[in-house]
Amino acid sequence: MIDLGITGQVFGEHGIGKTSTFFTHVRENMENVRLVYVPAANLTPDDLLVNAPVRQDGELVLRQLIMRQLSPGRPFVLLIDDSLQAGETIQAQLMQIACSWTLGEHDLRALGCVGVFLTDNESLTETSARRSDLAILDRMATLRVTAADTAWRAALARKFADVDLSGVFRVWATLPPELRRLMSPRTLEHVVDCALAGLPPHWGLPLVNGERLRLAVPRQDGTPGRDQAPDVLAAVVEELRRAGADVPAPAHLPDAVRTVVREALRRRWAVLIQGPPGCGKTEVVREVVREELGRDPVYFSLPVTNVEDLCVPVPTPDGTLDNLMARVFAGEEPKAVVWDEYNRPKDKSTFARLMEITQEWSLAGRRIEGLRAQVALQNPPYHLGRKLLVARNTVAQASRFTVSLDITPEDIPANEWLIERYGPVAETVLEWWKNDIDDEGRAWITKRTLERLIKLHGRGLPLELGKIYLGDGEYAPVPLTDLSARLASRQVTGLRELAGDVDGWAARLRAAAEEGPEGADASDVVHRVLANAELSQLRAHRAAVARLAPLLPPKLKATYLVGAGDERQRFWIEIFTSARSGHGPVAVQSGMYGTMEP
Repeated sequence: MIDLGITGQVFGEHGIGKTSTFFTHVRENMENVRLVYVPAANLTPDDLLVNAPVRQDGELVLRQLIMRQLSPGRPFVLLIDDSLQAGETIQAQLMQIACSWTLGEHDLRALGCVGVFLTDNESLTETSARRSDLAILDRMATLRVTAADTAWRAALARKFADVDLSGVFRVWATLPPELRRLMSPRTLEHVVDCALAGLPPHWGLPLVNGERLRLAVPRQDGTPGRDQAPDVLAAVVEELRRAGADVPAPAHLPDAVRTVVREALRRRWAVLIQGPPGCGKTEVVREVVREELGRDPVYFSLPVTNVEDLCVPVPTPDGTLDNLMARVFAGEEPKAVVWDEYNRPKDKSTFARLMEITQEWSLAGRRIEGLRAQVALQNPPYHLGRKLLVARNTVAQASRFTVSLDITPEDIPANEWLIERYGPVAETVLEWWKNDIDDEGRAWITKRTLERLIKLHGRGLPLELGKIYLGDGEYAPVPLTDLSARLASRQVTGLRELAGDVDGWAARLRAAAEEGPEGADASDVVHRVLANAELSQLRAHRAAVARLAPLLPPKLKATYLVGAGDERQRFWIEIFTSARSGHGPVAVQSGMYGTMEP
């Protein structure tokens, strides 16, 4: 098509390597020719062409200024990606380019253009338009491609050169066509990325409209069939292990948000973190970025972000349009971007602009220097039986992220932060949150709500004001009577109280042990307090914990290690292996921990 000077229209499903093929082909086969990549979904009407007054022969005249990328100073192939996702005004400009290789008063051939291509997915589920004008369609040669027509296997083999992926490719090839479409090569790459990084492999499957992608073949009546994702991922993991890769493939990880953000910064990933409102996602991400980079992340809240907040086309002295990037993107120092409220964009054009940044790590065709990671944060479509005002997405948009993490409040260690910041009052409020209300109540009382309750108590204001207001005089259905009593110094049993009477509680535990291996009420009380305590509280009362924990029934002691984070596990191993009870470490004597070493 380039040799013949024919406009090319290329259709193919998402994630099969259409765009990458153009970059590779032009770089490897066309000397002194560059590829000009223009993501059409991101364009605004003034990006390609704008009228501006210029002085000519002593008077002002109106001149059309063209995007600087379309005048690179050497031969170029123009690739207009996601061409069907542009707005109506942009579609008219694109059609002029496709039909005559001109834009306004400018002849692209005279500027060095040697090829024009428009690419997209033809499915209306992922685009906003369909070309139907025969006068336009008659100007193009159209190629429809599938994953079998691109070199994605070779590209992945180069990326993961230390692992033989031939078995993984066989797993993918044996999937039915419907599943291969859902689990595109791009998604397969993300699954392998997650597995080799020691993350749960299913985190590589995108979140489409808030739900993890299901690999299900529709039944004859149109209803979705059985989700085959667990079987497919297990087969991928098995092939990676056969190739000699160390793939632990855990079902979940403690402190998942911190782990994912650190991996994103280390491996230059774009990741998506979905979780309910008020659980502390943003603060944890900010904290990790500060720890790793020594500076705050570049932060954008999508509900108040305009396209002009990211970049603006401006005229240049050479008579072209250049995109002026926001100041926060400038400079080569390491940086990370946080896209907060990712699925609540102010408008479609801003959301479209993000598709280029998350996929190509560039803005209006300009590379963002020093960008180490991108973290998108969003809420699920539904929470506590209520619909949240979030936008829908397609699998093509959702699959742009290497990791798609869906979390619960338990995945955010906000309790430690509350204790560190607010001290004993926070400990009292958390004791109430953990012990006095049920699971539904804890869902209504978010970590953000807990902080409000602490602040209101500190000023002597009614606690009821801190609960989520639902309208018409109704607040979140969680009674605060027990909390008020705790804050009014009602006698309760927490870690502080156990430490204050450690001899008495040790005597009760010994008496309970004499009653039988199951323990008694005292055993249950101490176990509940130790299990619910934060790590900082356990460390603060380490001596009391070391006295009491070894006296608990073995089945209770074992629960402190199951599913705990590394630091918490290390604490308990030290407690049990340092405690002596007759013939050596209690942990070994009880037989609950095998040959575990501290």
